[in-house]
Amino acid sequence: MSRTEELSRTRGAEGRSPGRWLALSVLVLAVLLVAVDATVLGLATPSLSEDLKPSGTQLLWIGDIYSFVIAGLLVSMGSLGDRIGRKKLLLVGATAFGAVSVLNAYATSPEMMIVARALLGVAGATLMPSTLALIRNIFHDAKERSLAIGIWGATASAGAAVGPVVGGALLQHFWWGSVFLINLPVMIALVLVGIKLLPESKNPVAGPWDLLSVALSLIGVIGVVYAVKELATHGMTWGVWTAAVLGSACLYMFVRRQFSLPSPLLDMRLFKHRGFSGAVLADLLTVFGLSGLVFFLSQFLQLVQGRDPLEAGLAELPAAVGAVVTGLMAGRYARKYSVRSVVTGGLAAIGLALAVLTLIHKETGYPLLGASLLIVGLGAGFSFTVTADVILSSVPKEQAGSASAVSETAYELGAALGIALLGSIVTGVYQGFTAPASVPAPVADAAHESLGGAVEAAKVLDPQTAGQMVGAAQEAFVDGLRLASGVGAAVLLATAVAAWFLLKGQKLQDGVEH
Repeated sequence: MSRTEELSRTRGAEGRSPGRWLALSVLVLAVLLVAVDATVLGLATPSLSEDLKPSGTQLLWIGDIYSFVIAGLLVSMGSLGDRIGRKKLLLVGATAFGAVSVLNAYATSPEMMIVARALLGVAGATLMPSTLALIRNIFHDAKERSLAIGIWGATASAGAAVGPVVGGALLQHFWWGSVFLINLPVMIALVLVGIKLLPESKNPVAGPWDLLSVALSLIGVIGVVYAVKELATHGMTWGVWTAAVLGSACLYMFVRRQFSLPSPLLDMRLFKHRGFSGAVLADLLTVFGLSGLVFFLSQFLQLVQGRDPLEAGLAELPAAVGAVVTGLMAGRYARKYSVRSVVTGGLAAIGLALAVLTLIHKETGYPLLGASLLIVGLGAGFSFTVTADVILSSVPKEQAGSASAVSETAYELGAALGIALLGSIVTGVYQGFTAPASVPAPVADAAHESLGGAVEAAKVLDPQTAGQMVGAAQEAFVDGLRLASGVGAAVLLATAVAAWFLLKGQKLQDGVEH
């Protein structure tokens, strides 16, 4: 028997080891928590607003700083895992994630909450690239790896949609901080089981970890995303210009530095591959549509249609169901038909569902909302799972952490931009509503901060005036939601067209790696 055949048989046997599926269950647990934490706060926003009384801008930061920080650190953490070991980074990050969750739960001011969410993002950044990189090293058979990535992707997509359900169930019985305390038992289980089941893996020739590149990527991503958010809300101010220029300059220097380093944090040559770049773009905008929709529909269902938190969470469940179903089938369909047809179809489905939401109003029935959420979930499951597989299988397994970080950066940046950009459109339209003339100026100012603020501020008014002000605020919120849905639909449909060309000829691997 030749050395190549012997190696193939050995790796094939490793790929069929029963322990790999138990190990996958641990990794999926981590993914689920990070994804849930990105959206679980959506339903808690009204009660959190009542307790901490954040301004409209602070409320947006509470909602998206978690994803901003994760997006800024993912490349760095993926590279760090390649160097010190992915299992080690995962277990350390899980421990930190549980500890910082307590700080989030007991925050006593908007400023403290923003800081706590940022720290949770730092911990979360250690988890996501480690999970996907470990899958790359545990599953050597390409078809099995596609199934494993399908389970991983379905969990990531479904977690974003399950977050509101979990949050709704907890908020029925507990205060808003409980949505963070659920992380503790899960992270404890993850660490205890992960120590036993997960294999360690790293790049033996990765080289040193470049701290200057870490700083440049973090400042660059946060600067650019902050500029996008503020531009949509306040227009082109000096602060927006400064953030945009600083962020863009840091990202430019980051890219230049990666080309000059013998051991870069991120191998920028990967982006010269048309399929890789197309997969990253599709990744980002799939989650852009999903996260933006889930975050703002949570407020629509509660503050406009008057549903309680649990009912609103359950109403968003079709997105999770759709993502799980298509996530598990995506790899098989991509092999049977083509990568570009599955990804393009998924993106187009999300875009069309968002287009339907431009028709909603205060009294829109649930069948339309539920059907739209289901279609978004189906599209996200197809697109996100296949693009993650394309990204991960296009690099040697020694670079799995860096490639995983690219996929995860697209995921988290998409979530952040979905909330920030679409949210800024909603906020910008909302703040233009006119309060009744009899409403005192301080009350009107508070009402214009957010829809939750309007509901709270109305409590000091007489019932008739309160009803008029809240009604006007709700109408303005729905107008903003319709406009944001239209923008999101246009972006997703344009991306579907781009993906059709960028992913031409792209295929998923078959068989056992040699």
